Amino acid sequence: MAIGINTEIALTYMTSRRKQTIVSALGVTFGISMYIFMNSLIAGTNEWSEQVMLSSTPHIRLYNENKLCDTRMLDKYAGAGRINLISNPQLLSSGNSIANPDAIIKQLQQQPEIVAMSKQVSTSVIYANGNVQENGTVLGVNIDEQDKMFDIASTMVSGTIEELAANPNGVIIGSGLSEKLNLGKGDYMTLTTANGAQKRLEIAGVFRTTIKGVDNARSYVNIPVVQQLLHKDRSYITDIYINIKDHNKTADVSARINAHTGYTTETWQSSNEQSLAGKKIRDIIANAVVITILIVAGFGIYNILNMVIYEKIKEIAILKATGFQGKHVISIFIRQALYIGVLGALAGLLAGWAISYFVSSMYLGLGNVEYLPIAFHTRHYLQGAFFGVITAFFAGYIPAVRASKVDPVQIIRG
Repeated sequence: MAIGINTEIALTYMTSRRKQTIVSALGVTFGISMYIFMNSLIAGTNEWSEQVMLSSTPHIRLYNENKLCDTRMLDKYAGAGRINLISNPQLLSSGNSIANPDAIIKQLQQQPEIVAMSKQVSTSVIYANGNVQENGTVLGVNIDEQDKMFDIASTMVSGTIEELAANPNGVIIGSGLSEKLNLGKGDYMTLTTANGAQKRLEIAGVFRTTIKGVDNARSYVNIPVVQQLLHKDRSYITDIYINIKDHNKTADVSARINAHTGYTTETWQSSNEQSLAGKKIRDIIANAVVITILIVAGFGIYNILNMVIYEKIKEIAILKATGFQGKHVISIFIRQALYIGVLGALAGLLAGWAISYFVSSMYLGLGNVEYLPIAFHTRHYLQGAFFGVITAFFAGYIPAVRASKVDPVQIIRG
């Protein structure tokens, strides 16, 4: 297959300085492989962190928040002709309960974005086994609904969620709580609330999420148990947990639920702002490191082409004297830079995948992380190849412009 004269010259320049070409291509290879590896590691870490957050946090939490008193009732009876003010407004206790939760759930089920919901009632308690006591939180839930949202069954180390559903006086506790109280499946423990109410429950199972704040303090019981502890009727519900199809699109759904129900909504992003800030910082650090590597690789190509131009200055002058124009000379050196970039990019893609695959098989065994979390996303490879070629292009453009301005008369005379 015939190739253009510009391409042939560019390839000749590359092969005439094989070592420099290989070193320059290796710079691009290293930059792209590090780009792919760093982004794969950061993406995998972020996805793991997000998964951990969502294993105990709903996409949207619906609850009744205490609010400052306002003038709406005064305005209603006084009419529009009077301005009403409240001095030193106080918080009004809402009782923290959601009125008619079953009707609200039935209405929300009509929204296509919602895939799972779970109503619950929670309270702070003191767990006791004889003289040993621990503070924590008990969640009264429909365990099947809760399992659908958080996959509790996969975290069970003893017992099953079905045993809790079948036992009206059963409780599932975290593994940390189990160790501190020296209790296991089949044992009994006492729960005491702030108002002095007590209830003795049988441990139906133990779960382990590897999140200390959860394992050391949380327990699950059937909803009526907490309602009895709080001396509330069977309609008393404090929260409705909601999961949607795309957990990254909670803002619109949350606002719509808030407007529809009048209750406060909290998204998982707003309840985990610190963790999400850490995610952004990791992304910035990774991109800064990789961009620096690519810039260094670009300088390598730039230096190689500068040396080629210096050594081939007479040949460039002869080319121009035989009819080559400046744009043709630019084309030659741009092609040379792009060929180096493409070779480096192809090798970088393979090296990046190999490094990522090797690291993903490194065993950690810390908490619920067995291996380093690595994400293999096609976009990282496409972006890496694109940035590598673009870096090579700009690294070759400046020397190419310089070569195009060579005056053949002065060079040949000199």
